[in-house]
Amino acid sequence: MKTVFLCAMLFLFITPLLVKAQGCSDAGFCTMGAMKPDQHLKTKTVAKLLSIEISQYVARTKFEDYICATTIEANIGLGAGNKNIVQLKLPYMVIFNSLENTQGLGDLSLSYTRLLLKKEQMQVSGTLGAKIPTNHANKMTSYNLPLPMYHQTSLGTYDAIIGFSLLSKGWLIATGYQQPLINENRNQFTWAAWRKALPAEDTRRQHQDKVPMSKELKRQGDIMLRVERNVRFQRMDWHVGLLGIYRFQKDVFTNGTGIRQISANSDGLALSMIVGFTHHLSAKSALKVVFGNVLIRREKNPDGLSREQVYTVGYSYSF
Repeated sequence: MKTVFLCAMLFLFITPLLVKAQGCSDAGFCTMGAMKPDQHLKTKTVAKLLSIEISQYVARTKFEDYICATTIEANIGLGAGNKNIVQLKLPYMVIFNSLENTQGLGDLSLSYTRLLLKKEQMQVSGTLGAKIPTNHANKMTSYNLPLPMYHQTSLGTYDAIIGFSLLSKGWLIATGYQQPLINENRNQFTWAAWRKALPAEDTRRQHQDKVPMSKELKRQGDIMLRVERNVRFQRMDWHVGLLGIYRFQKDVFTNGTGIRQISANSDGLALSMIVGFTHHLSAKSALKVVFGNVLIRREKNPDGLSREQVYTVGYSYSF
């Protein structure tokens, strides 16, 4: 109940800030390890490091669903010089929509990052990671109709992730690839199920007739590129950049007659502008704010990952 209350308060606060925009598709790997924004050059040798970050994320989809995610992230430094970092992220999601709200654990992210090259003004890092589903993406309504991927808390796939970053004093360039390997997605959403159960004038059916079908969805892989400019002061940091995600192949689903079908226009580029601010409260703690506005989006996102605009507030503490 506390999570729902917090999401509702953030929803009321952020809604006036949300304006019409494009959308993006991001399965979460853009903030893993070497691909995360607002990275710092490692200038000090640290034997061990543990940082905990709690963040609150709110986003709106083009179907006027609101996604609220409370995420706990832990980064553990290993070995001399802190060249190895293990990252663990787990979100709890609450999705507000016109039908009925859904909530539950989101997919678990686990990654290992290695500092590959370190110079005075530059460093290169590499990341290997995985995303682990927490359910089969098959949540139903209370009246037993299947919900689309936009209303699910998990993608229902085991994904492999690889990424690299080049970091200088003022710039960050990062790239990564995410590939679903094992598909445990058992989503059952088709238009036929809703049209059979509800009359044409029912607003719930009218809403779902606009959402892409996603029964037994096979999601394809994504490649990303982040280009970011950083400006750092004594206690404040700013960063602004572009985040592009490209899907080479179209997603595949099962239609209402049981035939496997390609989801048209589910491939291509999604491009977002990201602006962030970090205020260092002390040597160990910081407050972070990130805002994303999408410039280009794919026409269809049957995986439910389209976001018109995002807003994140986080607090981190290092031990």
